[in-house]
Amino acid sequence: MTLLVFWVSNEGISVMHKLGVEIGGTKLQIAVGTDAGEIVRIESGAVPEPGDAAAILGWMQEHIPPLLVWAEGEGTPVTGIGVGFGGPVESATGRILTSHQVSGWDAVEMKPWFEEQFSLPTVVANDSNAAGWGEYCCGSGQGTKTFCYMNIGSGIGGALVLDGKLHDGQGRGAFEMGHVYVPDPYAESPGSYKKLEQLFSGWSIEKHAHETIRLVADTPLWELAQGNESTITCPILAQAAEQGDATALNYIHEIARYLGLAISNSITLLHPEVFALGGGVSLMGDVLLTPIRDVLRELQYQAYGKNTTKLVQAKLGESIVLVGALLLAG
Repeated sequence: MTLLVFWVSNEGISVMHKLGVEIGGTKLQIAVGTDAGEIVRIESGAVPEPGDAAAILGWMQEHIPPLLVWAEGEGTPVTGIGVGFGGPVESATGRILTSHQVSGWDAVEMKPWFEEQFSLPTVVANDSNAAGWGEYCCGSGQGTKTFCYMNIGSGIGGALVLDGKLHDGQGRGAFEMGHVYVPDPYAESPGSYKKLEQLFSGWSIEKHAHETIRLVADTPLWELAQGNESTITCPILAQAAEQGDATALNYIHEIARYLGLAISNSITLLHPEVFALGGGVSLMGDVLLTPIRDVLRELQYQAYGKNTTKLVQAKLGESIVLVGALLLAG
């Protein structure tokens, strides 16, 4: 397990009394901050072995109390907790429905667990909903009426803000972009389809790259991957594409085609002012966003007018779920 503790300046912050928690498929984060989403202190770590729900809750039991003590010592005790969890959540009860990446989460009563452990009122939300709400309030969604967010990391998730309110469907999630179906470009038989997450999450992109890409000697991708397809990662693909590598560019354009198809359908249905991409894969930047924008221009519903929805990279970076969790805790 790796553990990182760092500080964010609290100059100008008069109140810091919430705790934001992120529980993802690979990383864990806790932040002390305000109900306006301002972060004062963060503690981060990798999901500990054996990588299941019990190990993660044990990590929380170890690392949350010192932060509560620290906040108390600063004269601004924590008054509530917001949790962004990497999987579907029953909003009314804070019960985890499942996790698609980590075992042991089915039907875990997370809200009662946090409240019993730390004696603080707790709100539990899907991590994409938390991230989308944070980005809407404090990032690229500011000033919009209808806002869409999609994260592409170990999984794919989404969040939808309608008329300034986070939309959660019937209380078990909505705008689950990772679970929409698109044609499967890797299938042997025509007409096959799969969930977007199964094809184009970060893990899936790399898995298919290992299986389908054949490196050409003395090209940027060959050099970055040290001649071994099994070492190809999303950052390596992006770096090779930036250097003009044809194989990397073609592979990323194929990814963009299907991501753009899913995004264009959601834009047709909702017509948001802004559609923001977050998560680790979005860090590819313009080598991915530019071909997605090309697809959106091709598939856009003409009656809406040209470029009326902006596709942007989310602004809040690694703190996006924490900011949303702090806001929801407020």
